[in-house]
Amino acid sequence: MAHAEGQHHPAAGQHDASAGALHHEVGQQHPLGIYFKIWGLLFVLSTASYLVDYFHFQGYLRWGLILVFMLLKAGLIVAVFMHMLWERLAIVYAILVPPLLLLVLLGIGALEADYTFFTRGEFFGSQTAAPTHGPGATGPVQHR
Repeated sequence: MAHAEGQHHPAAGQHDASAGALHHEVGQQHPLGIYFKIWGLLFVLSTASYLVDYFHFQGYLRWGLILVFMLLKAGLIVAVFMHMLWERLAIVYAILVPPLLLLVLLGIGALEADYTFFTRGEFFGSQTAAPTHGPGATGPVQHR
């Protein structure tokens, strides 16, 4: 039946050239140039993150730059070296959405922590007890 439909099956011991070509074309092959460019870009980003310490940036600017360079390097590594750039969109979403949701939840938690910290300071930190002895005492002092 297979021969009647026009399909060709090589006899035992014969090698089909097209089957061998298909066997070698199964994996993805990317040019080496893209890897060299990404390595160069990773080197530039690593140098920039080192320069943040070299120029003694302080405070939020320092940590913001370190986080930006870190996320850029991690994104490049995941996209190119882990081949996420060439994956289906569903796999990309399965890999990227959970960490992004985690970052959103951490941000909400940090905002809530600041609110809780300042609220505790407002209600518990600013109250001072009235002195019971000395010049600031409000009532008569009884001595025995």
